[in-house]
Amino acid sequence: MKRRDFLTAAGAGVAASASVAMPAIAQTLPQVKWRCATSFQKTQDTLHSTAVNFARRMEEMSEGRFQIQIFTAGEIVPALQVVDATQNHTVEMCYTASYYYVGKDPTFAFGSTIPFGLNTRQMNAWLYYQGGIELLNDFYKAYNVYMLPGGNTGAQMGGWFRTEIKSLDDLKGLKMRIAGLGGQVLSRLGVVPQQLPGGDIYPSLERGTIDAAEWVGPYDDEKLGLYKVAPYYYYPGWWEGCAGLNFFFNQEEWAKLPDVYKTMARTAAGEANNNLIAHYDAVNPTAIQNLVKQGALLRRFPNDMLEAAYKAANTMYEEISADNAEFRKVWTQIKALRNADYLWWQVGEFSYDDFMVRARARG
Repeated sequence: MKRRDFLTAAGAGVAASASVAMPAIAQTLPQVKWRCATSFQKTQDTLHSTAVNFARRMEEMSEGRFQIQIFTAGEIVPALQVVDATQNHTVEMCYTASYYYVGKDPTFAFGSTIPFGLNTRQMNAWLYYQGGIELLNDFYKAYNVYMLPGGNTGAQMGGWFRTEIKSLDDLKGLKMRIAGLGGQVLSRLGVVPQQLPGGDIYPSLERGTIDAAEWVGPYDDEKLGLYKVAPYYYYPGWWEGCAGLNFFFNQEEWAKLPDVYKTMARTAAGEANNNLIAHYDAVNPTAIQNLVKQGALLRRFPNDMLEAAYKAANTMYEEISADNAEFRKVWTQIKALRNADYLWWQVGEFSYDDFMVRARARG
């Protein structure tokens, strides 16, 4: 995406919305009514409200001419089939996480995150300034969808475990709910990955169908009440150093839109991309304290597990790249950016954060 496009989509959302929604323009625009299927329930309010706010902003900017009806997971199709519904014209668009669809092609992971990948700000830098949106949409063309970034959760937690993980050996045979390529990495370490929608996690843990589960982070995890059935709360979520959410549009429906509607959509999606991470940064500090007060036992993953997972992940990426040209194209770019970005991060962001964390600990 060109710099001016990013400023329109993210940095100048208010100004852009005012300019494109002038009455003289709005009167010439067609009436559009779309349906958007999401992978989330209303109780998952941070994620669900992002789709709702996107629809609201499109209606506001178009002075009521562009209306989008939001359907939660299961209302039209199951949570993990909303991209399929968008592909085949069941709905015009959806709101989901790209990495839910790695079963179609592992390249889908890059639209959200990969284990030991980019952090949130690095992800945004790649998407908006280093060609990430264009590169991903070149891939998504084969699936009849067009994508705009729709928010990020930031670094996630490592999940809830019914028993303590003291070493790499404790992972063997563990049944864990985990999405994306993280499950494939963990399977190399002996874990049996399960992909379940958010609403199925608590009962599965409670019944012992699974032994562990990752969801998002403190705010969302507290709402699911996972601490009641799996008290050990691990970090860091190395498979999700960030987790991007995505608006997917049916390719033909997107192409039919007037340019001004496409500009509105980029503006509304840019606002969503800014607002979701800001929301999580605002609510997670209180939520993590609440969870500890309610009995959650914070634990850091053992170093031998982290080192083994890092090695397994990078080995897996090279293996996939050998047979998958689309994956190789994106991974080659991500790997180079990750190495360059963390060189700067070590000098700037990390050194500051490290000092501040230690200063806080000293009181």
